[in-house]
Amino acid sequence: MRIRREWPGAVELDVVTQEGQARALAYPALVGRPEPGDTVLLNTTALAMGLGTGGYAMVVAIPERLPEDPQGPGHLVKARYTPLQATVFGADEQDSPHHDILAEADSLDGMPVVVADLHSALPAILCGLYGSRPGARVAYVMLDGGALPAWFSMSCARLREAGWLCGVVTAGQAFGGDVETVTTHTGLLAARHVLEADVAVVTQGPGNLGGGTRWGFSGVSAGEAVNAAAVLSGRPVAALRVSEGDRRERHVGVSHHSLTAYGRVALAPARVAVPELPGDFGRRVIEQVGPLGERHELVPVPVDGLHEALKNSPVRLSTMGRGLEEDLAYFLASAAAGRLAAGLLPQGAALS
Repeated sequence: MRIRREWPGAVELDVVTQEGQARALAYPALVGRPEPGDTVLLNTTALAMGLGTGGYAMVVAIPERLPEDPQGPGHLVKARYTPLQATVFGADEQDSPHHDILAEADSLDGMPVVVADLHSALPAILCGLYGSRPGARVAYVMLDGGALPAWFSMSCARLREAGWLCGVVTAGQAFGGDVETVTTHTGLLAARHVLEADVAVVTQGPGNLGGGTRWGFSGVSAGEAVNAAAVLSGRPVAALRVSEGDRRERHVGVSHHSLTAYGRVALAPARVAVPELPGDFGRRVIEQVGPLGERHELVPVPVDGLHEALKNSPVRLSTMGRGLEEDLAYFLASAAAGRLAAGLLPQGAALS
């Protein structure tokens, strides 16, 4: 029916189906650009299942007007062996101008790497980081546990426009970033040596999968990212998933996602940012996070000034449908990790 809005890589539509009107999302690089009046083939899984993240019907094709064949370069296939597999130009493939750099790269040179469970932590981490080091150069490494196309993230697009990200690296099966890589390891190395970042932030793409069991959630990748950062001589900083507004008991205080990912999956030590939250809730967080101190360094981080910094975020803050004031503890914990990472950057020296 109409185009609602668009951002780099994505077009949001109003469509009519047999069931009525709906919102839909198209990625022009995959399917071409829909225009009012077009017939579109839709995947309506998100609508049928009532999924919270996005809630879009996804445009699979414009049958009467197929997109141009990709012209290359690029031989790296992502979303492999699915009907919508995409061929991208990988930074670490042989024809890439970055191949020689990454072929020799084996170290992050001590770069701080902030690791978080949810994509919604990204802008909050940046609020905390830029509040202390406004001149830092930050890259986002997007894992494939949530959305695969980086284009789905309106936050990434807005953060790039605001100059808060020097680039997006899509790792694993994720695609659509400024730099494409095969693994989390090459994603981190590309952030450092291709995008020349001072700090990398690593999370899943928008959306995550969890079955309510100890191990059955996509956020275990946070622990694996800590390991990758450490083995590459980076300095991992673990952002805690903390909530005072989640109705699910397993996520109140410090989420079991963080306790499992950092306490069981992360085999290398990290600095865990422990926000100094007030009152009984703050004491609960300290008590819950205590066992992580057997492997990691628990670093108390003051949260004074972070609420104001979060209010000035260039993108809307939201996690699981809750905004800043509805779950302030979540965003403060993420911002605290950014503040901790800022403190690891060299003082009084030019950043890379």
